[in-house]
Amino acid sequence: MATTTAAQRREQARIEYDAFIRSCPTNQLLDRISDKWVSLVVSALADARGSMRYSDLGRRIAGVSPKMLTQTLRSLERDGILTRTVTPSVPVRVDYELTPLGSSLAGLLSAVKDWAELHIEQVNEARERYDDASSGTS
Repeated sequence: MATTTAAQRREQARIEYDAFIRSCPTNQLLDRISDKWVSLVVSALADARGSMRYSDLGRRIAGVSPKMLTQTLRSLERDGILTRTVTPSVPVRVDYELTPLGSSLAGLLSAVKDWAELHIEQVNEARERYDDASSGTS
């Protein structure tokens, strides 16, 4: 039996990734990047074309709690989507910026955000038609 190197095993695993399988890492990654807060954080950082402070992100993303923003930023940093830079000062300054990996994702997530903004009226109309038909009032 031939032995395989770690690099060969990783390449074979990459070929075999299947996001339709729950335990597949790609399924877990899709779960992460399809989160509303992830999409908004990545889009905000992409729009900034540079770094943003934590407080600026909190103001830009309406409705996000400090706890959720912190959790989202930590998970994106862990996944290599953004970097966190702490500048010692009073108060401490913390900046976030997309990595090249994050920038490659930003175009996709920004396109989804743009699509939602462009088509929300059509979706609302479809919802109303569906709800009217479901309730028996047409």
